[in-house]
Amino acid sequence: MDPTSSSSSALRWKILRQALLRRSDSQSQTETKRISRKATQGFNLIPCQVVDSSPQSDKSREASVCYTLPITGSPKLYLTQRVDHCSDLNDFEISNRYNIDNTGLVCQWPSEEVLAYFCKSQPERFRGKRVIELGSGYGLAGLVIAAATEASEVVISDGNPQVVNYIKRNIETNSMAFGGTSVKAMELHWNQHQLSELTNTFDIIVASDCTFFKEFHKDLARTIKMLLKAKKASEALFFSPKRGDSLEKFMKEIKDIGLHYILTENYDAQVWKRHETLVKGDEAWPNYDKNHCYPLLIQITNQI
Repeated sequence: MDPTSSSSSALRWKILRQALLRRSDSQSQTETKRISRKATQGFNLIPCQVVDSSPQSDKSREASVCYTLPITGSPKLYLTQRVDHCSDLNDFEISNRYNIDNTGLVCQWPSEEVLAYFCKSQPERFRGKRVIELGSGYGLAGLVIAAATEASEVVISDGNPQVVNYIKRNIETNSMAFGGTSVKAMELHWNQHQLSELTNTFDIIVASDCTFFKEFHKDLARTIKMLLKAKKASEALFFSPKRGDSLEKFMKEIKDIGLHYILTENYDAQVWKRHETLVKGDEAWPNYDKNHCYPLLIQITNQI
C-alpha cells in the first residue's frame, strides 16, 4: 500500500474534522470531496432554493430553504435547517448521550427527497391514513405528505432532540399548508419498549436512509412491527441504498421478526431516469455510486 495515499476511513474522519473546524484549505477540500458521496443537488426532483441564509435565531448555523412541490398549484414548504459544515462538539455529545447518530443534522439527504417525491406522487395511498415518519431529519417527507395527500394524521419523528426542535419549527412555519391534516413532531427512540399509546395505530410508516447503522436494525424492525396496525392492512415504505450488506442484514431482521417485504428497484419513472443520468456521469454528483447512493424501495407488511 502506498504510504502517501489516504484510506477511505481516514478521509471520512477528515470530513468530520472539516465540519468541526470549518477548514478551507484546498488540499483538505479536494481529499474530502474525493471520498464523500454527498450530492450537491441530490436527485433534483423537488426544486429548492435558500431564501434566507441568516435567520435572526442563529445567523451562523441555519438557513431557510424553500421547496416548491411539483404538483398542481406549486405549493411551497419552508424548512429551517443547518447549513453545511456547522456541526460542533455539542452535537456529538448529544448523540453519545442518547445513543443515536447525528446524520439528521448534517444535511437534507437525497433519499429523503426521493421519499418525499414518491409520496407526493401517490396521494391516494395516504388519503385518510395515519402516517408516521421515522428518523425524519428536518421532516421534508412528512411535511410533503401533510401538505399534498390529505392524510388524516402525520407524525414526524426522530430520536435526536435537536432535530425534533427543527421539526417543530418547520411544522409551525408551514401550518397553513396542511388543510385538515393533523401534524405533530415526536421524539421517538427505536429502543423504547413502552409505546402503548402508539402500538398498532399507524396505517403507514415511511422512512429514508435509516438502515445504514447495523446496530440499530433489530430495534428498528421491532419498532416497525409495534407501530403498524395489526388487524388491518398497513405498510412501511422504506427508501434505502444497499450500502454493502447493510440493507440485506436489515431485511433479514424484518423477516426474522415475522414481517414480510417486497424489494423494488425501479419504482418511479422520473427517479429511475434521474438515476440513469447520474450513473453515466453528472457534475452535480461526481461520486455517484448505485450501491451507496440509489435508494431502493422496501415495502414492509404484516401478514393478516
